[in-house]
Amino acid sequence: MKRFDGRRALVTGAGSGIGQAVVARLLEEGATVAAADVSEAGLAVTRERADTAGAADRLRIVVADISDETSVRENLGGAIADLGGLDVLVNAAGILRSSHTADTTLDFWNTVIGTNLTGTFLVTRQSLPALLENGKGVIVNFSSTSSEFAHPYMAAYAASKGGIQSFTHAIALEYAKQGLRAVSVQPGSIASGMTSNPGFPEEGCDPSLIGKLYPWIGEGFAPPETVASVVAMLASDDGAFVTGTEIRIDGGTHM
Repeated sequence: MKRFDGRRALVTGAGSGIGQAVVARLLEEGATVAAADVSEAGLAVTRERADTAGAADRLRIVVADISDETSVRENLGGAIADLGGLDVLVNAAGILRSSHTADTTLDFWNTVIGTNLTGTFLVTRQSLPALLENGKGVIVNFSSTSSEFAHPYMAAYAASKGGIQSFTHAIALEYAKQGLRAVSVQPGSIASGMTSNPGFPEEGCDPSLIGKLYPWIGEGFAPPETVASVVAMLASDDGAFVTGTEIRIDGGTHM
């Protein structure tokens, strides 16, 4: 099934984990994809996967820092221009940092908020003119189960993801009459570079609080492709009547 034949997509966080899996899935389904990440090494792996799948001719690699306004304007703006427009935006880029809230510095807080929430805003703002031009653009943002359920030692991360969720609702209604759909996904219990090393503070950390963050179905954390398949559905015409909401993908961790 080629649900994205002739469609152009921009995926951030494309150098690892879920973002990389989303790129592979959209390429598999026929899209032309601009894959953006701050990591050149990660993007090299993304390109290798596309080469192996025989889809490298539809892949554009873009090194960009989503938390930097100039980088977004010049690098991602240039990528959208090279694509000749944009049909789908997937804001998968983000960072996970953990700390005791009482010990969290302002720099720590601002780094997490600046990358996750402000970065999502900057990329969305840059992409909106092109998405609105075709009358049926789609934005898929990455919230998290932490936006609605208690995740210890993740106050800054949870705040950033809750902000993304609210931001998604706002733009979904603001641009609905112009044909834009905006949805968010809430991954949880997904195996990726982010979750494999969340950096929980060792001193004073209560393992029983962290231990509840595991799925009830399956055999542990699910692979990134689990989320990529849902993103593909939402971004395709199969999700044409879905907007202004979020989809939780966590294997029942937060039932």
